[in-house]
Amino acid sequence: MAELPYQSLYRRYRPQRFSEVRGQDHVTRALRNSVRQGTVSHAYLFSGPRGTGKTSTARILAKALNCAAPVDGEPCGECESCLAVTAGTSLDVHELDAASNNGVDAMRDLVARAALGTPGRWKVYIVDEVHMLSAAASNALLKTLEEPPGHVVFVLATTDPHKVLDTIKSRTQHFEFRLLAGEMLSVLLKDVSADAGLGLPGGAIDLAVRRGHGSARDALSFLDQVAAAGVVEDEAETLDDLIEAMVEGDVPGLLTAVATACAAGLDPQRLGGELLAQLRFAFLATMAPDLVPLPDAARERAAEQAVRLGTPAVVRAMETIGRALADMNEALDPRILLEVALIGLVKSDEAVGGGARPGPRPTADGAAAGAGARADEAVLARLEQIERRLDALEAGGADARSRGRATLGAVRAGAPPAQTGPAPADSGQPSAGPEPGPTGATPATGRGLPPSRDDLVKAWGDGLLSSLPARARARFRTGRFAQVREDGVAVFAVPNEPHRRMSEECRRDVEDALERHFGVRVPIRLVVEADPAEAGGGSAAAAAPPPADDDVVDITELADAPAAPAARPEDRLLEAFPGAEEVER
Repeated sequence: MAELPYQSLYRRYRPQRFSEVRGQDHVTRALRNSVRQGTVSHAYLFSGPRGTGKTSTARILAKALNCAAPVDGEPCGECESCLAVTAGTSLDVHELDAASNNGVDAMRDLVARAALGTPGRWKVYIVDEVHMLSAAASNALLKTLEEPPGHVVFVLATTDPHKVLDTIKSRTQHFEFRLLAGEMLSVLLKDVSADAGLGLPGGAIDLAVRRGHGSARDALSFLDQVAAAGVVEDEAETLDDLIEAMVEGDVPGLLTAVATACAAGLDPQRLGGELLAQLRFAFLATMAPDLVPLPDAARERAAEQAVRLGTPAVVRAMETIGRALADMNEALDPRILLEVALIGLVKSDEAVGGGARPGPRPTADGAAAGAGARADEAVLARLEQIERRLDALEAGGADARSRGRATLGAVRAGAPPAQTGPAPADSGQPSAGPEPGPTGATPATGRGLPPSRDDLVKAWGDGLLSSLPARARARFRTGRFAQVREDGVAVFAVPNEPHRRMSEECRRDVEDALERHFGVRVPIRLVVEADPAEAGGGSAAAAAPPPADDDVVDITELADAPAAPAARPEDRLLEAFPGAEEVER
């Protein structure tokens, strides 16, 4: 007797009863009840992802309808009709692949043969990938689908239900098949492996569950591949290296991991897709661990990496890699896009102080420790800036050095620096002694430190100027922050001396606005732009007198003038022809 040819696992272990279909109880329960009660519909539409049991369930329904001895809505599996359906030789079941028979002629032939009788009680048509039918073919099927012969049942299957005509959907009972959960898929694979005696290497089941993505057929196909190879080639180690390099901000490590994966024959698009899936698992491991279809050890590892990388960085990485995957379809070298995306992630994290930095493993309060470390880095950077200023003050006298050393000591102690004394008075300019500010840290300067000139210019342009009262906004609009002196006084340059005197009246409003924004009192010294010693070397401006106080107008508060009445065509003709007169008739 000739030996039977080998069958792939998904064919050998195809469900033969409703009770053997995994994860689709909402469908099989309804179909069993319909068969048991004799209320089977004339047409069904099965939709869902690939490998979830749509065609298998359609065949089970056909077996149950023609079974000689059904038991509680289930086919017996032993009668001649059941065996014929299982072997694919039954005259009562007709399967049509709409992807390759999508023309109107195929549908006309189906409709013409639908009325012919068969040996069984029911004639079942299974049309797979029905969304591939052309518009003409779909229309040719409509009438028969709505009112088929009494012994005919249509079962339409599709992976894209939104492409199926609404006129077809309305003539069917629509059942939606779902992807299998990771735990359910793992149980299925273990049962198949034990029954088939595969002797799989360690980790094969877990890898097949990840590769299956909820599809039983995909997972069984991969299990077949592993059983044939005898080894497990898992990209988990490469993905772990990539994420570790992202956590550590290690650009060479990123490029090395990508190069190693590509040298092993892994496609850059597939590598990007696997990395995106792993980042999603890491995100879910910290938010909803029950949704992660990974073993316990892999789930804990993913959660650890997510904590070290930081939730914002994980989300940003998912968005960036997703965009790169979309662009790879038209790229000449997809690997370059993947490498650029990964390097951009690391560099952007470094620029914003994100999680991609070397650091210790997370502890019980890892998130708080990470935030404290970034705050300490900001303070250390500010300390270095103050120390450079102290070096420049060595020639400035004892008073300047003592004020700088006091500020440095306060920062090192973790407290707000002591405010300096009032600005020296000269040439009729009133001094403005600084007031103590709040002790809380602010995003702009950190722990109550005085802002730099760049901080002031940025805040000024980002909306601080527009938040001033109308009079202060009008007078300070034409000036600029020239410098910040070592004693913390901000020098603000205006075009001329009359403008400076009028702006002095509103100086307190600007200082209050700066204190609200930075959390520390910032005294302002108003100078004339023409004075290079005070204004940082600015060029001289025209010394035109400023407008009187009553004439200060904020252009943002001006109302539109009423529109001029439109001129009549007769008036335009009179202007064009001097001496002409308008005569009324």
